[in-house]
Amino acid sequence: MSYYISAILKVPFDKAIALTEEALKAEQFGVISRIDIQQTFKTKINVDFRPYTILGACNPSLAYEALQLEDKVGTMLPCNVVVQQLADGTVEVAAVDPVASMKGIDNPELNKAASAVREKLARAMVALGGAA
Repeated sequence: MSYYISAILKVPFDKAIALTEEALKAEQFGVISRIDIQQTFKTKINVDFRPYTILGACNPSLAYEALQLEDKVGTMLPCNVVVQQLADGTVEVAAVDPVASMKGIDNPELNKAASAVREKLARAMVALGGAA
C-alpha cells in the first residue's frame, strides 16, 4: 500500500496550488496551513530547492469525528498535501493516504473514518487529473 495519493498537472506551479485548493474545497477541506519549503530552505539554511509547498488540509467534520474516536490522532492532523515542481516542468500533487497513516492505531472505527477521508482526498486527486 502506498502512503500517498497523487496527480500530475501540466500547469504552472502557482496555478497548481490554486487548482489543488479548489479540488480540496470541493471535498469540504479547507487549507489551514501553508509551508513554502523552497523559501524556508533558502532563508534558514541558504539552500536552493525546487518549488515545494505543503498544504495542511482539514475537513472539520471528519477531524472532529476522528478526535472523538482517538484523542491523540491530532498528531496526524491536518492531512498534508504536497505540491512540488518536477524536473520535467510538471507539477505533482500528493496527499497523504490516511488509511496508511492510521495503520499503527488499533481502532477499527478510526480506520473507517480514515477510509472516508481517503475517499474525499482521492476524489480531489482525480479531479486534478490523477488516478486514485
